[in-house]
Amino acid sequence: MDILVIRHGQSEADVLNVIEGRADFPLTNLGHAQAEKMAQWVREHYQVNYIVCSPLLRARQTAEHLSRATGIGIVCDGDLMEWQNGLIAGLTRSEADAKYPAPPVKFPHTKLYGQESQIEFRARAENALSRVLNEKPSDSIVAIVSHGGMISMLYRSFLGLPMNTNISFATGDTGIHHWHVNQENRRTVLFSNRQEHLQGIETSQ
Repeated sequence: MDILVIRHGQSEADVLNVIEGRADFPLTNLGHAQAEKMAQWVREHYQVNYIVCSPLLRARQTAEHLSRATGIGIVCDGDLMEWQNGLIAGLTRSEADAKYPAPPVKFPHTKLYGQESQIEFRARAENALSRVLNEKPSDSIVAIVSHGGMISMLYRSFLGLPMNTNISFATGDTGIHHWHVNQENRRTVLFSNRQEHLQGIETSQ
């Protein structure tokens, strides 16, 4: 199985410089252009069989570009949504720090301000990845369209990393990651955060 993990394009929250998370902002015009370039690049290089995406608007709109380019329908999976950040969603960093300060120590089970714990976040990633790996045919090419935080958590699940780790995974707007799983369940990251499809796009907007 081949899995393409794709982050959504630029959203209005990026322009407003607010914390997004579960705040449901749409793509900007640039975000739509990024998603269209990503979709055309994927169509030229892969024969995608399935598209699974977060139902949050920015991810769904990105997946819709890929769906139109490939002719493959979209299935939304709520487990692929970004971290549930509760009351800080939609606030600036300074507003969030003033109204909802982070505790001096945060444990994996810690839940504050309507947020989910890291344990719950990891469990969602495990559930979403397990469904892809075990419910889709082993020769499939599956595209997962999600968010930066969830993609990092999916990496931890895919690679069997601990929940709390200092390892991070960069993912830019419409960044593409290609993972492969063979019949012996050997897992390989073929490339990470590929964005060559965006060359020159920002200067043309």
